[in-house]
Amino acid sequence: MAPTGLSEFGADAPPYWAEACRHLMKRDRVMKKLIPLHSGVSLQSRGDAFVTLARSIVGQQVSVKSAQSVWERFVLLPKKLVPAQVLKLKVDDMRGAGLSARKVEYLVDLALHFANNQVHVDGWAEMDDEAIIAELIAIRGIGRWTAEMFLIFHLMRPNVLPLDDNGLQNGISRCYFSEEPVSRSEIREVAASWAPYCSVATWYIWRSLDPVPVAY
Repeated sequence: MAPTGLSEFGADAPPYWAEACRHLMKRDRVMKKLIPLHSGVSLQSRGDAFVTLARSIVGQQVSVKSAQSVWERFVLLPKKLVPAQVLKLKVDDMRGAGLSARKVEYLVDLALHFANNQVHVDGWAEMDDEAIIAELIAIRGIGRWTAEMFLIFHLMRPNVLPLDDNGLQNGISRCYFSEEPVSRSEIREVAASWAPYCSVATWYIWRSLDPVPVAY
């Protein structure tokens, strides 16, 4: 085993991952210790934009266990989990799966945006992060945090810093500030040495709190 574990990420790792780890370990004392503890794993994408965003809506403001339970019931309703099929579902059936009235509205709005080509899925590769965020937050139920998670977990953009993410805040507090509360400016100060790989550093900060990777 290589001492840094950089040779063991596998074919599914983002193409920049090994280079990002070298950069972070060289620039940041916490990353130098943290990254080798998690060799063999990396950020992974589920690969379907609509499903990723639908899952994020279902999971809002509920526990991971509750979200998974509702999601498993919801995915059984349409013949296929695509926008056109979701738009055919009955509200009562969606509510019966455990979705709140508001989340039903959000999922319908999401499906409408995709069905009506109000999101430019084919153009995202050429768009910058902020342009994609602006497009996504126009959908009901999707705020900046959800859009940032989408950039990280679906599009695997390398330099996203989700300032409002509780895990990032708590991890930076624990790893850099002896568990003292941290401000947004302090997070930015820590992350200055992470660029252009803030997504990667954030992922490892999450691992410092929970070693099991989460996928959206």
